[in-house]
Amino acid sequence: MRNRYGGPVDEKARLTERFEEHRSHLRAVSYRMLGSLAEADDAVQETWLRLDRSDVSDVENLGGWLTTVVSRVCLNMLRSRESRREDSMEAYPSDSALSRTGTVDPVDSVDPEQEALLADSVGLALLVVLDQLAPAERLAFVLHDLFSVPFDEIAPLIEKSPAATRQLASRARRRVKGAPVVPETDLTRQRRVVDAFLAATRGGDFDALVALLHPDVVLRADKAVVPTPAPLLVRGAVTVATGAMAAVQRARSTAPALVDGVVGLAMAPLGRLFLVLGFTIEDGLITEIDIVAEPERLGALEIAALDV
Repeated sequence: MRNRYGGPVDEKARLTERFEEHRSHLRAVSYRMLGSLAEADDAVQETWLRLDRSDVSDVENLGGWLTTVVSRVCLNMLRSRESRREDSMEAYPSDSALSRTGTVDPVDSVDPEQEALLADSVGLALLVVLDQLAPAERLAFVLHDLFSVPFDEIAPLIEKSPAATRQLASRARRRVKGAPVVPETDLTRQRRVVDAFLAATRGGDFDALVALLHPDVVLRADKAVVPTPAPLLVRGAVTVATGAMAAVQRARSTAPALVDGVVGLAMAPLGRLFLVLGFTIEDGLITEIDIVAEPERLGALEIAALDV
């Protein structure tokens, strides 16, 4: 093989070129598998290293081969994360740290704005639900439902039969979609108010936020939300809206989600659930806001993605 100048093409350069053709796809797969841009890039880099060490001269479908490799890498990373799950909350910043920085960015090389934009494009609530799945369930759902990989190709990755792999994906699908506990019309009304609340918070629009709140709105936050010895209780539209304005930056990592069957908000920096806002809405106004951040309480909530 020769390059455009008539000289021989270096095999390493050719392999690099072929890999780059698939990089965006591999990054998309690994991001949905891992929920973290930094970890996704690490998985893609590890896939390149494995390709560089392998003889793929007989591989007809390089894209499929690379997808298999990056999936195995991600699965190993998920299993390693699962073994450290009990320590995961210690890696989260305190609310006071969030107030200082406005974001969560433990990896210096990752742009928080880029991370937030990517999470929005994929669906932050979807990443939250995926993070709650077992590694094999997550892999089966992501590869099949999001990237149309056949079950008989996924099965060897998790050492299951195609039928068992199908069941894992189906179980994950039910978790992702959730089960609303109110009629669709009520869900639509809830979503409209919650979307407006998030938009006003992200935009720093104090007046719009006050307009969404009942004059006597009550906000409750557990002890894990703020560094106080007792749960926080705040009353009044102006007071609640003033507090929300302090969370403008944090709202970048927040998205609507189905929380115990009704529309709420999930804050998930790097795709890891940090806290949840539940709303009571009456006649188009928010009358109560409950903020949950204690790990035990978060674990008891059933969270699902909207519009999946």
